[in-house]
Amino acid sequence: MKNDQRLPGRRALLRLAAGLGTAGAVRVIAADPAGAPFRPAAELPEGAAGPPAVRRELPSAHRLQPMTAGSPPRFRPAAPPVRTRPFEKLSEIGHAMVLTFDDGPDPLYTPRILATLRKYDVRAMFFVCGEMADEYPDLVRAIAADGHTIGNHSWTHPLVTRLSRAGVRDELGTTSEVIEKTTGTPPFWYRAPYGAWNRNSFEIGAELGMEPMAWTLDTLDWTEPGSGTIVRRVRKGAAPGVVVLSHDAGGNRSQSVSALRRYLPELLDEGYRITVPRRR
Repeated sequence: MKNDQRLPGRRALLRLAAGLGTAGAVRVIAADPAGAPFRPAAELPEGAAGPPAVRRELPSAHRLQPMTAGSPPRFRPAAPPVRTRPFEKLSEIGHAMVLTFDDGPDPLYTPRILATLRKYDVRAMFFVCGEMADEYPDLVRAIAADGHTIGNHSWTHPLVTRLSRAGVRDELGTTSEVIEKTTGTPPFWYRAPYGAWNRNSFEIGAELGMEPMAWTLDTLDWTEPGSGTIVRRVRKGAAPGVVVLSHDAGGNRSQSVSALRRYLPELLDEGYRITVPRRR
């Protein structure tokens, strides 16, 4: 989760345009209504973005183990070429932005974020951790019922680049399984914890029918810099196609909730549509 769990170094900021490879013929478009190259763990700089090891203050769910009994669900060979860069900015959605929230769902903060999004009738992306989705299935269903996109953020939020291929398959496969079991639909998008991608994650994600999604703008809300600072970062980074990274779990996210209530109406007043990407 993005109190981004047990990482000696921190998540590398992703700054390049979306990758050119495909895991199938996919075209990203806006859905109404309303990185830099991946870096191995050894290359992650100590000062790069990413929350510290302590995660959330509510009763722990992240000690749950992945569901390792049986085979991962419906794996298929990835159709070449497999993507080698995640989407970081979406160029085909017009004067729109994408809001994303990682690490949830959380029973305290996720409902507050959903209420704000509902108030302004906009859709966002929620990259959930499997262990959290498994503990709070009603929240996962609430996210889906409001029309938001649910993505895969692994089961326990590990540093994927340090996992074996089987470990990556277990983390992503079991999370997709829980999402599909809970909502009736498997996820089409996934995001690597810490933004740390590698060949195994790209290939196994493709085998599961998922596309990799990174971000353009990191609010760094996990540092609890104050809601005003979060709002200023979003204002400064606002532009067509920008993907904003925030969190709805993993620690005290009251500042994230408060900031959303301020910057969302401002973005709408400036003419931005807040939307989610879908394949066509």
